[in-house]
Amino acid sequence: LAPVQSDPYAPPSKVRLEVGAARAGFPQELYANRVRRVALQDFVARCVAQAIHEATSRDRVEIDSCGQEILERTAVRIEDGAVEVRCAVGLPAKGRRILGRQAAFLLTDLLPRLAEQAMLFPRLDASAVYAHVWAAEDQEELRRVVSERGYIGFVGNGARLARASGISDAPLTEAGAVSFVSPPELEIGVEVPHAGEVRGMALPAGVTVIVGGGYHGKSTLLRALERGVYNHIPGDGREWVVSTPSAVKIRAEDGRAVTGVDISPFIAALPNGQSTIRFTSSNASGSTSQAANIMEALEAGSRVLLVDEDTSATNFMIRDSRMQALVAKDQEPITPFIDRIRELYTTLGVSTVLVMGGSGDYLGEADTVLKLHSYRAGLVTEQARQITAQFPQ
Repeated sequence: LAPVQSDPYAPPSKVRLEVGAARAGFPQELYANRVRRVALQDFVARCVAQAIHEATSRDRVEIDSCGQEILERTAVRIEDGAVEVRCAVGLPAKGRRILGRQAAFLLTDLLPRLAEQAMLFPRLDASAVYAHVWAAEDQEELRRVVSERGYIGFVGNGARLARASGISDAPLTEAGAVSFVSPPELEIGVEVPHAGEVRGMALPAGVTVIVGGGYHGKSTLLRALERGVYNHIPGDGREWVVSTPSAVKIRAEDGRAVTGVDISPFIAALPNGQSTIRFTSSNASGSTSQAANIMEALEAGSRVLLVDEDTSATNFMIRDSRMQALVAKDQEPITPFIDRIRELYTTLGVSTVLVMGGSGDYLGEADTVLKLHSYRAGLVTEQARQITAQFPQ
């Protein structure tokens, strides 16, 4: 128990609960490698959080909450079978005095009971533990194989991509929720250690444009690929959605601070004479912030950019022929993304997955075109090329 809060109004005390390997009883195979250990730690953290929620003093004991992803957490550490849980405890008080008997109950009765409920393998649902750990290992293997084959993402057949709401990452469980089915042309099978063969849509490298009407699932698919860099818990619906580990979502961020970023490939010298080779701003615009986000992602090693027109700066994405006729190129410092998207792939090997519903000019730059209709995906690359030939850019 350290450090102990100095008074009732100070931050909660930090507490470590430790159980030895022999008492914890977790089979060694559940933490035999890093992927399994991370998944097991994640599962124990969820069990502790659930036990706290069910306790009558849940407002006194806190642990980091867990979402839909299986992540490495500092709240739980498992080393050679020994389990350590780190949580915060707010000692009960009245005024500026700690209530001794209630504090003693909290520390010597409640916390040990939490440890017995959530940190001992014999007390847990063994099938749920194994399902959690094996799911993480399967997803890690799926991501590795997909990347080795040269694909940038994979969406499994039967995946449930829709979320419960705009503010909840939990899966949509309503009766009518549409499960994903791969277009036949893009379907592949991948063998994973525990679940066997998994079939679904593999996204090839290059420029992929996702089109479709509003509210038909375009952004939902992109968000699933965005979160596909992480493993997901069983039942999330996106267990078989994986992306290249370096994939990153790019968006405009009005008002963000930018310091010393070279955005000159997209934005030339500004009218006030400010250089864009080491661009600095405490309040960047939509276009400069999006350019900075791309350059920072490339510098960090990203090889897949995920872009949604809904969260992009319009003048950064495209300038149509009428606007180019009115505002000459030498009067416009912005080189739109459409002029760089092909070069990013051919020169740097950086793929782009782009959700676009308002500009058909991007169809002429696409290697793959997916159309979402009522949450169902179809491959329309050839149709898009015919339209591009019929209506030149």
